Amino acid sequence: MTIFCSHCHRPLQAEMSCLPRRAKQAPSASRPFRSTKSASKARRDQINAELQALRSLLPISAQEKERLSYLHTMALVCLRLRGAQLFPPGLAPPAGPALGTELLSLLPGFLLVLSADSKLVYISENVAQVLGLSVVELLAQGDTVFDILDGRVGEDVHKKLLLARAEPGREVTFVSEMRTSKAFRLQHGGNRVVAVCGRFVALCWPPSPSTTAFLALCTPVVQSPTDGEAASQDDIFQSMHLLDMTFIDVTESVTYHLGYHREELVGQSWYSLLHPEDADLAAAQHRAVALGAGAGPAAGTAVLRVLRKDRAWSWLRVWARRDGGCITCTCRCLREEEAAHLRARQPRAAAPP
Repeated sequence: MTIFCSHCHRPLQAEMSCLPRRAKQAPSASRPFRSTKSASKARRDQINAELQALRSLLPISAQEKERLSYLHTMALVCLRLRGAQLFPPGLAPPAGPALGTELLSLLPGFLLVLSADSKLVYISENVAQVLGLSVVELLAQGDTVFDILDGRVGEDVHKKLLLARAEPGREVTFVSEMRTSKAFRLQHGGNRVVAVCGRFVALCWPPSPSTTAFLALCTPVVQSPTDGEAASQDDIFQSMHLLDMTFIDVTESVTYHLGYHREELVGQSWYSLLHPEDADLAAAQHRAVALGAGAGPAAGTAVLRVLRKDRAWSWLRVWARRDGGCITCTCRCLREEEAAHLRARQPRAAAPP
């Protein structure tokens, strides 16, 4: 059965031809107008003006402001906003910008403050002495602590921060390479290894993520006994030995680190203090130094455990060198996390010939 159109009585397949042509669709009133060059320029000018206004409010020198890119400006503004949220004007920050340059210069490292979600809140200005990067240059790497650390330790650091956040006041330490300037890497052969030691502190009660901050001191892990630019000399002592590693002399500071008095060690063997598991490593270092074997300072460097007078074990990084008929050791005390990081990169002890 054929169905006919009610308008022109033609078969249905021809119905569409009898309808009036559709007029061109008028632009919808809700469709936004296309941007013009002048409108785009006006928006860019407005954004630039706002960024210039934000830059003018930053508490840095005019010379530093002139060098700021838009990215750096926004990074600094975000840092200041996070700081203002954690440390309102009525609450004096325990580690904030009020610290003077002279006080910061006395620290063995730089100060770091993180929010509960690991965002950077504050970095002390003396970070440049440790990493060769200013606060602005460091912020260009990103806005979280993971952006300035070696990515290989990210998971471990995340776990430790979660542990510290779950137990405010509990101190945690992690060791990682931190990003440095190109000049620093060329001079030192790589990024700087830094130990970060800190804890979460509730700034008001009851504690909440928005009022909790991770306060930390970041100290460089010394790579050589002469690398004392940013390291404290308080954790170092020296000892002198015969070629068989019998103590001839030791600095008085050994009492502070190991508990022994100088007179108790003179005439004793270095091996009497060593952990049994580290004897082979110490012997390899001894042979390399006494016989002049190996190449470079690394041949005389080892991370060892020694017995304190209270029968506890202390980690030491020992640099040894031969001076004529005796061996001089420079020993630096390490945290357990520092020792683990250095031991993982330490060459294995060679088998005796």
